[in-house]
Amino acid sequence: MIVILTALPVEQEAVLEHLVGVREHRHELGTLFDVGTLPGHPGREVAVGVTGQGTLAAAALTERAIAEFSPAAVLFAGIAGGLRPWLEIGDVVVGTKVYAYQGGKSEDAEFLARPRSWDISHELEQVARRVHRARAWHADPAPEVCFEAIAAGDVVLNSTTSSVADALHRNYNDAVAVEMESAGFALAGHLAGRVPTAAVRGISDRADGTKSTTDRNGGQLLAARNAAAFAVALAAAVQDNGSSAKASEPLPQVHNQNIAQTGANVGQQIGVNTGDFHQHVTREIR
Repeated sequence: MIVILTALPVEQEAVLEHLVGVREHRHELGTLFDVGTLPGHPGREVAVGVTGQGTLAAAALTERAIAEFSPAAVLFAGIAGGLRPWLEIGDVVVGTKVYAYQGGKSEDAEFLARPRSWDISHELEQVARRVHRARAWHADPAPEVCFEAIAAGDVVLNSTTSSVADALHRNYNDAVAVEMESAGFALAGHLAGRVPTAAVRGISDRADGTKSTTDRNGGQLLAARNAAAFAVALAAAVQDNGSSAKASEPLPQVHNQNIAQTGANVGQQIGVNTGDFHQHVTREIR
């Protein structure tokens, strides 16, 4: 079992597009999950949940999902604002590090940042890099995938000159994307112990004041679908014991057509994931 969490309905639907035999799973406290199977992977189940926006909700429901399903890995798939000019709308960022950027101490004349961060699970990062190298998760031309730091806090950043933007630039300069859930998600995964976690984010806007326009032009949908496609390919490449998938198991087929809310077509991606992933582990006994 793999758990994929999302914050928004558009992100949830983007993940569910890749599953078959979806059924409702109700937690005893009322949280609803959708559980489906990856095509071509009999028995490979994925539970999808929606946390809503914000770090607190993400932390609570990540812990709930881990306790409910005892998954081999937990992924968070969704959208983010880009903090680098070289990122294009629809590019995918796999968070090698997640910052909780709002912590600090407020003095009379300054704010002293007190960073807290969590690294991606090493094994998931290794498998994710192999998924990227295989170039089978998406049809050409595939969006770029980068492995970089992500900053997360309970703020929608839509400016390059605000105090939040300035703080990110000064104190979290290696972060290339900003969003609202991954810090709570990463903390819950850390507290759960040996459950691998990874945040997969599609760039939906440039966090520069143009978010509304970019969303209307289909950027949010494009980013959600690209993040979901990569997250599902990653879920397919992870076995229930946390290792990479067997060579005999192909990755799921991906068919994405991105339509803007205004009805304008913002690009079609039709991809077939083929090829095998091989992971060789050699242990020396001393």
